[in-house]
Amino acid sequence: MLKIYAYSGCSTCKNALKWLKAHAVPFDEIAIRETPPTLAELKAMLAAHGGDLRRLFNTSGMDYRALGLKDKLPGMSTDDALKLLSENGNLVKRPFAIDAKSKVYLVGFKEDEWKAALA
Repeated sequence: MLKIYAYSGCSTCKNALKWLKAHAVPFDEIAIRETPPTLAELKAMLAAHGGDLRRLFNTSGMDYRALGLKDKLPGMSTDDALKLLSENGNLVKRPFAIDAKSKVYLVGFKEDEWKAALA
């Protein structure tokens, strides 16, 4: 089943959840701040996005800015970056949708991408 890591205060997450419901796509919603994606899920998402670490980060978030990740991320090892994401859900780009069995790996909400992957 599709797992959606989302934050209730995020308008993009709300739009994604609304879209899923409108298209009758079954999913499990997980609070991303309290339960970030696992290392295995992050590694799978990273591989699906061509190894682009920055794509997995919520670059507009306050935690990202507070930690100075704009400057630190380019020199950070993949393992360190993924560990950071797995420990701080605020750093993960959301919504984060994954279903390894169905090969669905989506970060952020772009309706065209979601339609192609899920409809």
